[in-house]
Amino acid sequence: MNKNLSGEHFAHVSVGSLAAFRGKEFLKDALGTTGCELSFGSLDPDQSVPFFHDHKQNEEVYVILAGEGRMQVSDHVFDIAEGSVIRVATGAARNLKAGASPLVYLCMQSRQGSLQQCTMDDGIITDTPSLL
Repeated sequence: MNKNLSGEHFAHVSVGSLAAFRGKEFLKDALGTTGCELSFGSLDPDQSVPFFHDHKQNEEVYVILAGEGRMQVSDHVFDIAEGSVIRVATGAARNLKAGASPLVYLCMQSRQGSLQQCTMDDGIITDTPSLL
């Protein structure tokens, strides 16, 4: 992962080409996040994560970025593919398995029940001049 740029109120990193991404990369330390953990993961064809896991406090949201496969949450098994978005609550074991092509995904983890405000309640339109 390349740390590209950071400032007082932001950090910018890159995992590079998502099509070529392999492995698992946690972003909390690179980005300095304080409210969530983000990670990119990939699985080679017919590969699964080598273990099931669950969380005591954190829910996870998986966004499938490329490929297709299957996901198991407790005793539920279902197909996943590019564009799938899956939320998994605490106390539920989960695992992923790639299909015939590599599976690339983003996983966001945050404390279950901690969301206080959403964009419409928390966002503020500003008069910042555009430098774009």
